[in-house]
Amino acid sequence: MEVNFSKVNEYLVKIFNDVLIVEERELRKSRFNDLTIKEMHTIDCIGLNRMKTSSEVAKELSITMGTLTVSVNNLVKKGYVERIRSESDRRVVRLHLTKQGKLLYRLHDRFHREMVKNIMDGLDEVEQGAITKGLENLHQFLGELK
Repeated sequence: MEVNFSKVNEYLVKIFNDVLIVEERELRKSRFNDLTIKEMHTIDCIGLNRMKTSSEVAKELSITMGTLTVSVNNLVKKGYVERIRSESDRRVVRLHLTKQGKLLYRLHDRFHREMVKNIMDGLDEVEQGAITKGLENLHQFLGELK
């Protein structure tokens, strides 16, 4: 089967843009309308289960520590994130989602789960494996370019 490169590229570009547009629109319509999409992705990166250091979050988001500090300062002021100092080493500061931040994280996660469900619905195991492998290849390619 010949790959239709222009069609695949067109879908990738449109999907990327559509996801950002939908996420931004849903934020604006929600009670979390004080957030930017970048702040939402910072909350997503901090996550629910593990308190990460600022350097871990900055590395995952591929941003500078200065950029992250500005974002985290805003998220702390807005009540979504808190900084927690290590008891054993006061120099270590970990980021933690507040109750409001956790609620937002769960809502955002639900949106992403719905997207994946819609991609995989109606596909058999082989087709699901092919989609997963293709996305893995794309992720690896982009990671090498970072």
